[in-house]
Amino acid sequence: MSNELVLPDFNNLPEMSLQDVRDLIGKVEEACLLGGEQIDIPINHHFSNAVYAREMQMPQGALIVGKIHKKENLNILSKGEVSVLSIDGLVRVKAPYTFVGSPGAKRVIYAHEDVVWTTIHGTAETDLEKIENEFIAKTYEELPLEVKEKLCLG
Repeated sequence: MSNELVLPDFNNLPEMSLQDVRDLIGKVEEACLLGGEQIDIPINHHFSNAVYAREMQMPQGALIVGKIHKKENLNILSKGEVSVLSIDGLVRVKAPYTFVGSPGAKRVIYAHEDVVWTTIHGTAETDLEKIENEFIAKTYEELPLEVKEKLCLG
């Protein structure tokens, strides 16, 4: 078995259901873990008045698979250009770009240029482990019922 990382052609993806997108993201994540070189992605944590911001710096050519978000979150691409695959579809965007991430989203992000990406959550909590437990699901089954229902209804 080869350890070479083989990814789908993201420029020619067919119409996909929610489950198809989740499955594809899972396959990309598995391929990255099995055959991709793991790199350190610097993260800066910022805290303000009931706001937590997680700033990520990705080098050009990096591909990451994020975590499953339980709640909506604000995302700001302040530097660079990325392609993003999630339950919201496939987009290629260039900074400056701001969007609201959907609850239940897990993203594959490819950096076409060096990137600064910040995800913002509304919380007064400053303990990173507690923040992760509040906002991140380890599996899709852990998503809150209202998120599961919304995703099922499309």
